Amino acid sequence: MMNVQSPFPSGRACDDDSYPVIRRFTPNWFAVTMGTGVLGLALHQAPFRTAATEVVSTALWGVAGLLWLLFAGLYAARWVLYPHEARRIFDHPVMATFLGAIPMGLATVIGGLLAFGVPSWGQGAVGAAVALWWCDAALSVAVGIGIPLAMIVRQDHTLPAMTGVWLLPIVAAEVAAATAGALLPHLSDPAAAWRMLILSYALWAFSVPLACSVLAILVLRLMLHKLPPREMAASGWLALGPLGTGALGLLALGQDAPAICDANGMAALGPVAAGAGIVGGTILWGYGAWWLMFGVATALRYLRQGLPFNLGCWGFTFPLGVYALATLTLARQTHLALLAVIGGVLVAGLAVIWAIVAAHTLRGAWRRTLFAAPCLGLP
Repeated sequence: MMNVQSPFPSGRACDDDSYPVIRRFTPNWFAVTMGTGVLGLALHQAPFRTAATEVVSTALWGVAGLLWLLFAGLYAARWVLYPHEARRIFDHPVMATFLGAIPMGLATVIGGLLAFGVPSWGQGAVGAAVALWWCDAALSVAVGIGIPLAMIVRQDHTLPAMTGVWLLPIVAAEVAAATAGALLPHLSDPAAAWRMLILSYALWAFSVPLACSVLAILVLRLMLHKLPPREMAASGWLALGPLGTGALGLLALGQDAPAICDANGMAALGPVAAGAGIVGGTILWGYGAWWLMFGVATALRYLRQGLPFNLGCWGFTFPLGVYALATLTLARQTHLALLAVIGGVLVAGLAVIWAIVAAHTLRGAWRRTLFAAPCLGLP
């Protein structure tokens, strides 16, 4: 039998470091696209929106899209060049959860394609957004079931070591559902809109109840074992994500539901969905307010102790961004000026946090100090 030689040098998966950035590239980098993309969307809807902020928000969307493509290429290259090492991510109790950042980062790109691309490119942008949304939904479901399964059968977890990162793979599906809320008004086919609406409610339910279960356990963990170490400081803010996105999803889908239901012979269902959107969205928003205030209080405590920077600090951005979007959407649907003011303050705070975290990230990327692979034990 003829021996077939591997195209890669023997031992590359273990000790070859020819491509150090690729070898150490991990999916937590996709959190950069999440935070950048959501800031662009939040500025686009902010009550202080101007021509200048619109230019900035469009640029942020463009940067988020380019970064997502770059990161996808780097991560794919890692699987090609170092497949044995890449597979070890499923055994790491923290890094595996960041696979949820891949579809969530893509969701912000889709949202920007609708907000900024449709005015320029029309239905072509809608068609691209629909195709990307189906990919995003499939990725979200795969991550939402695959990573919790890996956590159960392949990884070792204890209650004291639990943090908010457990939410990352779970939340991806509801982010896809909320993104559909922005996409539905652009669909001209009533049957296609109906199909996406129903599927989006299913995606919402695929995520939010389980996320709330994790939040209940997280509160117990905090009561019994106190705050996580400083290196995981941003993980406390991740609890804000499923509540903000859950509220945003109910509000956005409920707003679209009456017209879609009427066009599909289900007119009586539309007002129910719209009412449930406002009531359910308000309830989740109020629950999120507790986590927001708790997150601010704990962040101030961490800052007094000295807060080290790592890529996990991007966890301060996306949860706050989706909560700000939910606040602004709730303000529009309830016509409450106070909520619009709160939403504007949240967007401004998000912009400040993003600028600080982005500056540290650029510095760390330039110095290559942020390229680490904890799943391999590589600095």
